[in-house]
Amino acid sequence: VTGMSPLSPYLNLDPRYLVQDTDEFILPTGANKTRGRFELAFFTIGGCCMTGAAFGALNGLRLGLKETQNMAWSKPRNVQILNMVTRQGALWANTLGSLALLYSAFGVIIEKSRGAEDDLNTIAAGTLTGMLYKSTGRV
Repeated sequence: VTGMSPLSPYLNLDPRYLVQDTDEFILPTGANKTRGRFELAFFTIGGCCMTGAAFGALNGLRLGLKETQNMAWSKPRNVQILNMVTRQGALWANTLGSLALLYSAFGVIIEKSRGAEDDLNTIAAGTLTGMLYKSTGRV
């Protein structure tokens, strides 16, 4: 076979077939190559819930150890610490998850109403989320 430069005597293949200059993923017709705000919302909300739970658990452990420092290591002390870890973890997960939900919802609504996908949507969504959160009397 002339004109072909085989990779090895055992693999008689034109190397041009091995070049992958096309996209690696098959996208449905009309789909974007980047994830939209709505798709990212699920990642954002879940990530914030998990981050809040982890932070709350650590904070609960710290508070539990601090509150029970005068108690001897015993079952009641362990239960009290565990209760504090669970309570704080759930509280923080709920708080951060709610904020992420508000932020994502505002972001999707603003993007759909403006018909544009830019940084202004992010700024507006963050501002509205902060204003709504502050208006409920939270610090």
